[in-house]
Amino acid sequence: MKKLILTLVAALGIAGAAQASEGGIHWDKAPVNTSNTASLQNGAKIFVNYCLSCHSAAFMRFNRLKDIGLTEQDIKDNLLFSTDKVGETMKAAINPKEAKEWFGANPPDLTVIARSRAGSGGSGADYLYTFLRTFYRDDTKATGWNNLSFPSVGMPHALWELQGERRAIFEEHDDHGTKTQVFKGWEQVSPGKMSAVQYDQAVGDLVNYLQWMGEPAQNTRTRIGVGVLIFLGIFIFIAWRLNAAFWKDVK
Repeated sequence: MKKLILTLVAALGIAGAAQASEGGIHWDKAPVNTSNTASLQNGAKIFVNYCLSCHSAAFMRFNRLKDIGLTEQDIKDNLLFSTDKVGETMKAAINPKEAKEWFGANPPDLTVIARSRAGSGGSGADYLYTFLRTFYRDDTKATGWNNLSFPSVGMPHALWELQGERRAIFEEHDDHGTKTQVFKGWEQVSPGKMSAVQYDQAVGDLVNYLQWMGEPAQNTRTRIGVGVLIFLGIFIFIAWRLNAAFWKDVK
């Protein structure tokens, strides 16, 4: 019994530590709609142009993008930068050894990143949507960037040209004798190619694509599931009426 109690206490401690590690700023709700093919196509374009240089999607093939309305010629003309074969998987352009030297570790594969980053703050898509919109300039970091959602992250701001450079404004608070830095807002240092609204929409499209990429068959699965439920409903109604007809003369 004592061992069981100790095990439960340890498990609760681990869960608490995990929740604490997820703490920090509130995760914004990601505008995910994997039925919006225009959003998915734009997200795929942003992913290939800004993410695939460092991050792979080793379990996704380029020709699978035909599922979101792109033709094979569209893929060849606009999205094939790291290979010349549509049937190849999405491999990062960067050399893994160089990536480890520059960043301290190889950038993670992003095929199922939207499914793996879910936490108490929301879905994995919510985390990514917040993460990609909370980078700020920090000259104390090796990359020159920091992030509110992932403090001291080793990744630079890959989309900074679109968003521009921002500085995070903090205020120092005294919490029972402990000095803490509280985030108060943003200061735009230099403008980007996009307005704030346009950038949020672009990040939403990118996250929407990452969500779809984690399970490309999810829309098909949903359609089949709805069809099965409708079939079962009709079958149950027919079975109920047949049962009533068979037993109506039995007393």
